[in-house]
Amino acid sequence: MNIFDEYSNDLQQLLQNTNWDTVENLARTVQNCWNSDNQLFLCGNGGSAGNAIHLANDFVYGCGAGIASKGMRVQALSANPATITCIANDVSYASIYSIQLEAFAQTDDVLIVFSGSGNSDNIIEALSSAKRMGLKTAAVLGYDGGKAKNIADIVVHFPIPHMQIAEDMQLVVGHMIMRWLRKNPPHSKAIPET
Repeated sequence: MNIFDEYSNDLQQLLQNTNWDTVENLARTVQNCWNSDNQLFLCGNGGSAGNAIHLANDFVYGCGAGIASKGMRVQALSANPATITCIANDVSYASIYSIQLEAFAQTDDVLIVFSGSGNSDNIIEALSSAKRMGLKTAAVLGYDGGKAKNIADIVVHFPIPHMQIAEDMQLVVGHMIMRWLRKNPPHSKAIPET
């Protein structure tokens, strides 16, 4: 089997064998955040940071375009290199997201972290700070889920030991939620979170 077939087969198997109930629960959480005009925060490292920025665009514009008066209030905490490098230089790389949350977030906002390993110090610190501040937290994870799996309120875990497929699944989850939200825009009846 060549690398292309192997990659395709691994991705297909993961998609076919996943139970999507937790993603639906996360979609309801994001819908309730939008309904109540709270903010959604997204973050990750490397490709996951890029995915956070991509999905922030989808939630700000893509979810509401043509169906709602406005999109969600969303911030990708990985989007401002001046802020990230300032905090990393003056405090620590582990604090690049938690310090931003302390400046921007309020109780009942939502944080979604994207991480392959679930063990990055800045992801763990962001989740821990968010929980202390009264945010709802979610993590989209690969590998064994790492430390983040035991901290986040909602865990979407794809137990695959391949970073690229773990990052593919972050976008799959985000796009699924975006499509669900277009069918369930603000002030449509939210299904209670489980």
